Amino acid sequence: MSERPIKIPGPDHPITIEDKQAHVIVSVAGKVIADTHEALSLKEASYPAVIYIPRKDVDMSLLERTSHETYCPYKGECSYYSIPAGGERSVNAIWTYENPYASVSRIKNYMAFYPDRVDSIDVRT
Repeated sequence: MSERPIKIPGPDHPITIEDKQAHVIVSVAGKVIADTHEALSLKEASYPAVIYIPRKDVDMSLLERTSHETYCPYKGECSYYSIPAGGERSVNAIWTYENPYASVSRIKNYMAFYPDRVDSIDVRT
């Protein structure tokens, strides 16, 4: 098995991470899954910005870790969680880089939500 490539963000593939400076609430099936004032916004290359929420502000009792994993050469190994209250739509609804590469180390202990797998991601500025 060959080793996975590791890439460093740069001019050809920039990644920026900034404080979101907003109140972010994620809900599924009438339950608040996450509620934070400490979200981060990660902008990668030409992709839309992604909101990352501190794990401490996510109700982990409402989540179920799955065996699904992916790999990003810029960020590292990615793990996933489902939200059982959301049914089939909320399978693998959340991703997290538990040991991200140094260039994106700010997202360690943060989680991101697929907008189409939750009922709402309410961002109040």
